Amino acid sequence: MAEDYKVIDVDVHNEQNDVDLLPYLAEPWRSRVAATGIGYAGSGYYSPVGVMKKDAIPTGGGKAGSDPDLMIKQLVEGYNVEYCVLTGVVYNISTTHDPDYAAVICSAYNDYLIAEWLGKHKAFKGAMAVATQDPYLAAREIDRIGGHPDIVEVMISSAARAPLGQRLYHPIYEAAERNGLPIAIHPGAEGGGSSTAPTAAGYPSRYIEWHTCLSQMFMAHLVSMVCEGVFEKFPRLKVVLTEGGIAWLPHLMWRLDKNYKALRSTVPWLKKMPSQYIREHCYLTTQPIEEPDNPQHLIDLFNMIDAENMILYSSDYPHWDFDSPSMILRRLKPEAKRKIFYENAKGLYHL
Repeated sequence: MAEDYKVIDVDVHNEQNDVDLLPYLAEPWRSRVAATGIGYAGSGYYSPVGVMKKDAIPTGGGKAGSDPDLMIKQLVEGYNVEYCVLTGVVYNISTTHDPDYAAVICSAYNDYLIAEWLGKHKAFKGAMAVATQDPYLAAREIDRIGGHPDIVEVMISSAARAPLGQRLYHPIYEAAERNGLPIAIHPGAEGGGSSTAPTAAGYPSRYIEWHTCLSQMFMAHLVSMVCEGVFEKFPRLKVVLTEGGIAWLPHLMWRLDKNYKALRSTVPWLKKMPSQYIREHCYLTTQPIEEPDNPQHLIDLFNMIDAENMILYSSDYPHWDFDSPSMILRRLKPEAKRKIFYENAKGLYHL
């Protein structure tokens, strides 16, 4: 596949050591990070396979994904990737309690991303990070660097204190629309810090439960964004649901449309069927793709949601569940592959 089609990878995690952000931090934040590290409030679930691909660890040491040259060799050159969107991991700072600290860390990371990564290769494009604790600070950050030519989206965490459609978050969407940038939502710290429980039933016991149920967060956030009128209020806004799965979308759209027919008076600002807003404004990423025993079932599901126009390829490099572009979606028709692996992202990000 990689030999036949150009590829745009929309979820590539460039990592950094905490000390890498020190030159981009003012006091008192610099001393705090130097003494204790950034201090992400993670989910706390143990994974026996770890998080990273072992072959993505630089030979000279450091975190997997922290060496631009190795990333270029393994991913960009290895899979004919024309562009890759660097998504980092700093969005997880949204689970910490201090909104000012979270905003400062995101600003430092964004400056680091621009200075240390985006000029390393023409394939590198950046997803700037903002924290959701204080949406007005997030909006200010979007306006600060949203015009940079290599910044192509705004990344926020799906680990949040409230559903992401609620109006307290609207300054973020207003700023993203103003700067012509899509919003990407990414999981990673659900249940940690100030985040809500990672499942609708509460806190599971094990990583396999937590990892499997991450799609619940995306369902809740998407229903919230539609029903709160985000896409009516911000008609040019696009949203990328990154690393949240795909197979759940058909039944969610069916159920939401069915309920809307009887309950539309509770959301009088909506002018279209809920599923139409989703089709017009939202994208999902391939990784982690659900892979049924019968491949035809996945194709049937894709047909239900017009997937070839809504899905973007993502590898999740350098994480353990990396999806090679040469190994997934082999049974799709060539025109569908071309859209998913390249054309959809090229249009969304104006590449």
